[in-house]
Formats: sequence, structure tokens, C-alpha cells
Amino acid sequence: MAYNQPLGGNEMIRTGGPATFMRLPTQETASGLDACFIGIPMDIGTSNRPGTRLGPRQIRDESRMLRPFNMATGAAPFEHMQVADIGDVPINTFDLKKSVDIITKFYRAVLNDGAIPLTLGGDHTLTWPILRAIREKHGPVALVHVDAHADINDEMFGEKVAHGCPFRRAWEDECLINNKVYQIGLRGTGYSPDDFNWARGQGWRVVQAEECWHKSMVPLMEDIRAEIGDAPVYLTYDIDSLDPAYAPGTGTVEVGGLSTIQGLEIIRGLSGLNIVGCDLVEVSPPYDPTGNTALIGGNFLYEMLCVLPKAVQGD
Repeated sequence: MAYNQPLGGNEMIRTGGPATFMRLPTQETASGLDACFIGIPMDIGTSNRPGTRLGPRQIRDESRMLRPFNMATGAAPFEHMQVADIGDVPINTFDLKKSVDIITKFYRAVLNDGAIPLTLGGDHTLTWPILRAIREKHGPVALVHVDAHADINDEMFGEKVAHGCPFRRAWEDECLINNKVYQIGLRGTGYSPDDFNWARGQGWRVVQAEECWHKSMVPLMEDIRAEIGDAPVYLTYDIDSLDPAYAPGTGTVEVGGLSTIQGLEIIRGLSGLNIVGCDLVEVSPPYDPTGNTALIGGNFLYEMLCVLPKAVQGD
């Protein structure tokens, strides 16, 4: 069969062509696809600087320089997979609670079509409704959560739905395999040790940023890969896990973060696992004047595509 290909730079100048991820073809549903890129243009769950509703569009724009072959890993996803950009989830920008139900319904259809969703965020609230749909399809999953923040608040300003709460809600909904949850890059100030220790109390592994300083992530990912085994796994990557020197364009920056090299090692370290979905969240273009934060986001999403099972193994 003929697989969709990104529009090449020798066919159309990089600043032209379709405004899709990697300038891929688009379609309305995930039917017939192995994987698909989906935008969730949402920032109504944010608690500090807004702007992540503009993230998916900017990530798509900054993905225009990406080419189909991964020179580092040898992955050639477009030779083995049918991939397209299926547009954005039509959230209700005036109602966060309605929006999470809209997201779950949208992803339920994507998963029923057999496609692996790769999500362009959007604030981190969105991961919880995606995990609800994932659980219906695959059962509880292992979770690799890369972030500056644990996002395990029981509530924020009396609300149960916010970008600081998604993994507490996912835990309550039994979306997670508790002895296979990994939070990497947590750092900054807090209100008490419980800000990170609640997760440890559930059996989750918390790797604070200080444990990552001046180190390769390869040994950590070898351990995580062995522990996850053949369980279905979901990757959620908050761009604020990176040090603001690399990714200033986000709403809740924290000093002392990961490098882009460590981010690549984490994503590439998932190769060979049964990945059932990924997201890249919290890119806020108003605070990203050079476009570098969105560009990193686009590169990381491409790397996520390159570690999906079919991309690694072929047909």
C-alpha cells in the first residue's frame, strides 16, 4: 500500500504548503490510520500564564522543517505506518468540565478506529480525559510522565478539574498500573513534602530533576523499560520539564530542568514498548518569541512517532 508522506522541502518551500503536522495529509477521522496527530487547543485549565490554546497551531508550524527519516535512530515511520493529521478536538472553550467529556468521546472514536493518538496540547488537563478513553480500549496502563510538576492535586481553588489535577483523577478512575508509573523531572518549590510524596505512597516512582542533573537518562530508561515489560504504556510530556533556557514558552516555568538531550533520551528509551498513546503539552506561544519551544515540541512529537511499535518493527 502507499503510505502518506510529509510534503518534502524540494516539492514546496518550507514556509508554504499545508499547515498540518510535518505538512502531512489531513483527514476527518482516524479510519485506516496506524497513528494520527491531534490538536487540543485548550488553556482553560491553566493556573498561571495562559496561551496553550495556541500551542497546537504553533507546533504544527514549527514542525515544517522535520524530514521523514530519523538520522539518529534509523526509524522511518512513514515507510511502515499510515499517518495523518486529523485536526483539532472541538472543545468548549467556556466550559472545562464539558471539554474533558468532549475529549474522551473524541479519543474513544480514534481508538476504536485502531489508531495510536499523538496529541499536541493544550494544557495538561487534557491527559486525564485521554487516559479515560485509553482505559476503555486497553485497560489500565503504565505511565511515563515527564514534567516539572507532579499534577496530583486533589483540587485547585476548590475545583477537581485543572491542569494540576489530571493524575489524581486518572488514579481515581483506575486508569493507571500503580507499580508502573514514572514521574521524571519534578522540581521547584512546594507547600509540603506531600507535593511529591503522595505519588510515592501509591507505588509510583518519582525521579526528581536533581537526580537527573549531569547524567544521561539512558540507564534510567533501561530500568523503566524492563519494569514496564509488555504492559501498554502512555507517554505524557510537559514541555516545562525542560529548563527554561531551552523552553521558555510555557505557563509555569521552573529552574533547574532537563536538557533537550535528556528529553530525547527519555523518548527514545521507550522504543520497543507497547506504546498506546503520547502527548506533548503546555507550549504557550505568547511566551515563545523565537518559536524554539514549539520547535522542540514538534521534534519531540516526531520522536514519539518514531518509537511506536510499527515504526520500530515495520509491518
